[in-house]
Amino acid sequence: MEDINKLFTLIKEAKHLVALTGAGVSTLSGIRDFRGKNGLYNEMDAEKIFSIDYFEKDPSLYYKQAGSFIYNLDEKEASIVHITLGELEQRGYLKALITQNIDLLHQKGGSKNVIEIHGSPVTHYCLRCAGINVGYEEAAGVVRKGEMPKCPECGRVLKPAITFFGEGLPANALKQAVTESQKADVMLVLGTSLTVFPAAGMPEYTLRGGGKIVIVNNMPTPLDRRAFLHFDDLGSVFEELKNLL
Repeated sequence: MEDINKLFTLIKEAKHLVALTGAGVSTLSGIRDFRGKNGLYNEMDAEKIFSIDYFEKDPSLYYKQAGSFIYNLDEKEASIVHITLGELEQRGYLKALITQNIDLLHQKGGSKNVIEIHGSPVTHYCLRCAGINVGYEEAAGVVRKGEMPKCPECGRVLKPAITFFGEGLPANALKQAVTESQKADVMLVLGTSLTVFPAAGMPEYTLRGGGKIVIVNNMPTPLDRRAFLHFDDLGSVFEELKNLL
């Protein structure tokens, strides 16, 4: 409890608080992570499913394999972590939230300034026809019927605006993430093992600028020794924080 009080004080006194979140944040909402012990990568060929080259050859693999966990997000509820981060922003403490996640749960939890550095399924677009965009709800409805969303102009299968292997990260989102990380005097690093770059490099920007990082993750990270505070259990930490707000 003493460390939780330290964390709460750090949050309240921060001039520019930023959070970086990974898949571990959403496991509390029933979404499996990718690289953990029971992660999705253990039972699917992610290199193919999320490969832009393979998608262009056979988009059905993505829609068949990813359908079960990307296109049923309406069934998932924001966790205590999502909700508390949303409240921290609403109260003026949290200035920006950088996420590696593509599940839209931070928005469900009330966060507005969300920087999605791995893209988002909120939009699906045609790789051939400029200006063709379909929203998440429409695309999800098609996928749930066992079909694939297609371009009304050329009939090509639409691609989600998720960053696939072989694609560059969204330039504007990456630029915003770097700027916010550099400005941060405190960064909360939540539910990420800090192994996927460039996202994993964001806390380094904060540290180089003289800021502090707080890591809450149930697996070791390369920056554990440089953390001002370190916790293992996201759920219990954010339950306590929510009670203190």
